[in-house]
Amino acid sequence: MNDVWKMIKHSTRTAKFGLVVVVIWIVAAILAPLLAPYGMNDIDVAQRLAPPCWMENGSMDHIFGTDQLGRDVLTRLIYGSRISLIVGIVAGIVGLVIGVILGLLAGYFGGWIDVVISRMIDVMLAFPFIFLALLLVAALGASLTNVILVLGITGWVPYARTVRAQVLSVKEKEFVKAAHSLGCSDGRIIFKQILPSVIDSAIILGTMDIGTIILSEASLTFLGLGIPPNIATWGNMIANGNDYIFSAGWLTMIPGIALLLGCISINFVGDWLRDIRDPRLRGVD
Repeated sequence: MNDVWKMIKHSTRTAKFGLVVVVIWIVAAILAPLLAPYGMNDIDVAQRLAPPCWMENGSMDHIFGTDQLGRDVLTRLIYGSRISLIVGIVAGIVGLVIGVILGLLAGYFGGWIDVVISRMIDVMLAFPFIFLALLLVAALGASLTNVILVLGITGWVPYARTVRAQVLSVKEKEFVKAAHSLGCSDGRIIFKQILPSVIDSAIILGTMDIGTIILSEASLTFLGLGIPPNIATWGNMIANGNDYIFSAGWLTMIPGIALLLGCISINFVGDWLRDIRDPRLRGVD
């Protein structure tokens, strides 16, 4: 624990900012029922489109105002942070697992296996990520489970490319050749010898990719093919406020700022983890 605190203490200002925002985000997501002042879908038509507390006619009863149905924006923002984290983390894990396995197989065995997986990567890269995700969600239907599944399945390519490149180098190391000489099976060599040497890079890449996944979920939801409207997400909040952008701009501005800060902070944390792994990449504060 002391080592972790020392690393945080000597990190850059951007890394500290990112860590603070991410920690607040995680706490808000976990304690959403306790922190939220109202229910996620509590409707009060009498308070419809009430402005934030810092604007004229605003009230501390609704710090960030209310939406077109009278639902509290702060409450939905807190609950939306939970959905964003679930999507980002779970979809990231799905993509990481698929990508790491395919990258290990391609790099270790080579030959036709490498050719097939490399062509799969080429096909995936030939389509814009968001376009492919839109097609799959449209085919499967809009739901939280389907969005996580689609974003995970379409997000494995960076992991596979990174792991494959590292495996090509690691498998020529002496300890791998020694394992071959001792008669170890391919499975043991891959998962006991090679995987521990390449998994750090995949995890760091996965941390940085969470922000991209969350942004993709918000984009799909904004287009009407993501999370259903009855579930509070930042993408839903931005989409619902789109028709009121000139009369009630806070409906899109507040969740948009939250989305921006969240994604940037995750990238800051990912950069920090990368710097810890390779001090030569450490930036200047």
